Amino acid sequence: MIFTTTENVPGHEIAAILGVVTGNVVQSKHIGRDIMAGLKGIVGGELKGYTEMLTDARNTSISRLVDEAAKLNADAIVGIRFTTSAIMDGSSEILAYGTAVKLIKTRI
Repeated sequence: MIFTTTENVPGHEIAAILGVVTGNVVQSKHIGRDIMAGLKGIVGGELKGYTEMLTDARNTSISRLVDEAAKLNADAIVGIRFTTSAIMDGSSEILAYGTAVKLIKTRI
């Protein structure tokens, strides 16, 4: 499956638009990460525990996005975007969305 933030795929023409597909995950904070983040806040620097958590959440949302497109027999997902929102205190959602399409290979 090809997935991209661009509106087209080089070397291919979009033959059919299958619809909008989404993938999301709601992630909550871990008390251990909060303690370490609080300590790191004193001296400054990257909060690596949170970076890892958000990377995992983003990868999960992409995987779910691709799974949804595969159910539509899509060849690709174009125009992928990400958004986040707070669900409740201590948790947030990462949502990936894009357009599932069928492709025709063209000559370059």
